[in-house]
Amino acid sequence: MERMLATPADAEIILRLYELRTEALMRQARAWITGEFWPTTAEEYFVVASNPADPHNAWLRQVLSYWEMAAAMVLHGAVSAELFVDCNGEGFFLLAKFAPILDAVREKSPGFLMKTQELVSRFSAASQRYEIVLKNMEARLASSAAR
Repeated sequence: MERMLATPADAEIILRLYELRTEALMRQARAWITGEFWPTTAEEYFVVASNPADPHNAWLRQVLSYWEMAAAMVLHGAVSAELFVDCNGEGFFLLAKFAPILDAVREKSPGFLMKTQELVSRFSAASQRYEIVLKNMEARLASSAAR
């Protein structure tokens, strides 16, 4: 991919995305999904995702839809892909985290993390970032399993 300079408008979007991530409830939701929620099967994922009465259901939807929205902004040209990749890693982390159960989740929810995956497929910078995150995730899971 040819390197293109980001615009001031791109920078404004990146800063706004960061600002949204710092909102108190969003921080709680992100902390839960990145640190506490580790489903190993699609069934475990859907226990939360399919149950509006589960207190974490809204957090799951909030974080996943946030990162899918952000990826869609890149895919539709609203923000520089390179700048986005340089400034954001959590969406790639989530795709890597759910990679082992991705196909099974998509059997019931075909759109699950599709924009993030499309971002990885379309932009080499995103693909490279994802591969690094995926290797780190695999090492982390292997280390946890060995304990």
